[in-house]
Amino acid sequence: MTEIIIIAAIAKNNTIGKDNDLPWRLTEDFQHFKNTTFGHPCIMGDKTYESIPENARPLYGRENIILTFKKDYKPEGTIVFNSFETAIEYCNKQNYSKAFITGGESIYKIGLTIANTLMITELQEDYEGDVFFPKFKKEDWEITNQTNHQGLDKKNNKEVKFSFITYKRN
Repeated sequence: MTEIIIIAAIAKNNTIGKDNDLPWRLTEDFQHFKNTTFGHPCIMGDKTYESIPENARPLYGRENIILTFKKDYKPEGTIVFNSFETAIEYCNKQNYSKAFITGGESIYKIGLTIANTLMITELQEDYEGDVFFPKFKKEDWEITNQTNHQGLDKKNNKEVKFSFITYKRN
């Protein structure tokens, strides 16, 4: 059975995106995402896929699984499904040890119902946004790892405190 892991960077006010982009640029978070997901499938919605810079699509070294309702949507180098359940079924059939849910908001919301693990970059700042991480009951999860950091948000040119936190479902 594939371990289903949600990976997300979330601002203090639950913002995860603005104008189909991240509202911040933290090198440490990009590196953390790359190192953590490398070699594993990443399940994402079509808008999330399109928010990845064109020169970085599909995500290198990872199977890019895209969820969409668009009938003719088939970006090169990706696998496309029309339902979340079918994508998870596919990962189980492939005997993947892990699969990462990488966004956006509606995919995270569905993923929260079945994920075993959350790997969250919690930013200690509020950011303006139009996409938010769904609320979840923290009492249903146990923190198994946390490291605290500070880095330069290159998009807004300011120092930001953030933590990499791993939660396991109780």
